[in-house]
Amino acid sequence: MRKAVNKLIIITLILGCCIMRGKAEFNAKFTEKDDQLIISTSKRTKSAKSLSVKSPDKKISVTFDNSDTNLSYSVSYKGKSLVSKSKMGFKFKDMPSMDSNFEITDYYYSNYNETWEQPWGEQKVIKDNHNLLSINLKEKIRNRILTIEFKVFDEGVGFRYIVPKQENIDSLIVMDELTEFAFPENHKAWNIEAYTPHKYELLYELEPIKGLAAAHTPLTIKTKDGIFISIHEAALTDYSSMTLFGSDNESTLNCDLVPWKDGTKVKAKSHLKTPWRTIQIADKSGGLIESNMILNLNEPNKLGDVSWVKPMKYIGIWWGIHIDKWTFHQSPRLGATTENTIKYIDFAAKHGFDEVLVEGWNEGFVAQWGTNFAPEMNFTTPNPHFNLFKLQKYAKSKGVTLQAYNETAANTENYLTQIDSAMTLYESLEYRSAKIGHVNGKFKNGEWHHGQYGVNYYRTVVKKAAKHHIVVNFHEPIKDTGERRTYPNMVSREGARGQEYNAWGNDRPGIGGNPPDHLTILPFTRMLSGPMDFTPGIFRVDIPQKENDQVNTTLSKQLAIYVVIYSPIQMAADLIENYEGHPAFQFIMDVPVNWETSKVLEACIGDYIIMARKDVNSDNWYLGGITDEQRRVFSIKLDFLENGQYEAQIYQDTKNSDYETNPLDYEILKKTVTRNDNLELKLARSGGVAIQFKKIK
Repeated sequence: MRKAVNKLIIITLILGCCIMRGKAEFNAKFTEKDDQLIISTSKRTKSAKSLSVKSPDKKISVTFDNSDTNLSYSVSYKGKSLVSKSKMGFKFKDMPSMDSNFEITDYYYSNYNETWEQPWGEQKVIKDNHNLLSINLKEKIRNRILTIEFKVFDEGVGFRYIVPKQENIDSLIVMDELTEFAFPENHKAWNIEAYTPHKYELLYELEPIKGLAAAHTPLTIKTKDGIFISIHEAALTDYSSMTLFGSDNESTLNCDLVPWKDGTKVKAKSHLKTPWRTIQIADKSGGLIESNMILNLNEPNKLGDVSWVKPMKYIGIWWGIHIDKWTFHQSPRLGATTENTIKYIDFAAKHGFDEVLVEGWNEGFVAQWGTNFAPEMNFTTPNPHFNLFKLQKYAKSKGVTLQAYNETAANTENYLTQIDSAMTLYESLEYRSAKIGHVNGKFKNGEWHHGQYGVNYYRTVVKKAAKHHIVVNFHEPIKDTGERRTYPNMVSREGARGQEYNAWGNDRPGIGGNPPDHLTILPFTRMLSGPMDFTPGIFRVDIPQKENDQVNTTLSKQLAIYVVIYSPIQMAADLIENYEGHPAFQFIMDVPVNWETSKVLEACIGDYIIMARKDVNSDNWYLGGITDEQRRVFSIKLDFLENGQYEAQIYQDTKNSDYETNPLDYEILKKTVTRNDNLELKLARSGGVAIQFKKIK
């Protein structure tokens, strides 16, 4: 009763103020969940040329400007220009551009302050606090209508365009989106090139913005003032993904939408809504990682009850294929056999793993499947050496399940003709997840993976899988833009240069595998978009079958990856014989895949990162730290722990550890600690440390 009276008093006071001003319409409501007040006010005008909106903490200010006929925006941070005046708008096919000669017809501001819970993730409770400015515009000559929305958070800015249904527009074909990100100076950005057969599987380069070749997002910048910026997009739906290219004579990044093969960019009916263009801002690089802005710009869960989406750990017949012990295709060395799979099921059951992935289980894997788009790939018929029904029945009797593997070879037509029958079969077998691959530079129909066709294809697969309670792990995917909030069965994806490149990534002269700094860059670039199935946990870091390749880490770094590189599904990727009886394997068995909270303790992009995460199901904390090719020492405050005592189980490099000369040397230490203590961490070259803080009282 008291709460209701207090709400009424607050609403009455605010309404009174608005009535006295005589300039605004008023709307206010309380959220039922956390009893927070959301206030929205709006006012109509035809004279405004410039409108501004600030973040809740007032540090970020966004200004929309229509004063010189062209649509533009700018962003300042702590009173200094961060993004200079930048163009906005569209070029269309068979229709004039929509970028100038508009007038503001009306606009409104609102404030939103609420919390919501993720069914799984790096952070259980998410705070969504932002200020919104929505602007309705009308073209002076042709009377076309456009809406631009800005949402400003304490950690950055999101904006999008909405072209509503209106007279005389039956269809829209976007030839270019004119969005710019202009900067006062020629900053450098960590980036990977957008238009290559490798898609996202490239090593990041640090290059100047000026003249930058088309690059994928997230694209991360460090300014000369030490401010960190990441440009990306959120809620990418029925639209082409955005890449960015630099101007030749100025410090401006330009939006470049991935085209259809006919050269057009986006095809829409009578209206369109773009993804949110996002600018994340942080004083420290770790602030980019801790931001939830991308998730907050996506719509809430559309699937209803998602209790069937369960974070998990798995093992599988995978690494052995990449190191040439086995083959995908049917041969004397076929990995996907009943005999091999039974061994993996038994190991999973013994050590507490949830699923077993078997790649190459189905008919259609022939010697050239990766280059001919595999038209014979069949997603319901097992190969003659793999007794599907017997194996899944055996797995279920052990408390384990097989994981579906669908390698489409980028032949989307073939896959979509079979997906309903395949998902129906997997549901009947009580499968819970599917790894779905798309090897090849483009789809068979000639479209890019990250164009509008690809965006819609991947979303179709996610929706169809959800109908059968199957979670999805895409490989060779479209980039993540936070849609896991809307479709929580979209649990993980590849979308970066993963562990497999350590088995055959000899594209750098004289050096095999990923370089030591690769994993110290991913958290600040690719991982800002969402979870990654990196497939960590290689203990035999040398590869006997391949003299010129190796995993360029210490064993301790492989453990630390489970904390640093987040995914709600994590693989113990090595051959199971390399885990049997190994004391360090205990950490892989113990480490969770679902977290209550996550914190960045120390970080420098390309050099090192140390993260702490709290288990969502216990009082235990976990720490992971990794470094590049430099040996480093850190003194870490444990003030992230709660009150009480913890047993710290530490898996760390020794003074003799070195990724080139002694990668397998490690030690396990135990000590009692509290939040008042400091820990000294010593990381070898390309080394790491992994710690479980187990609450004891």
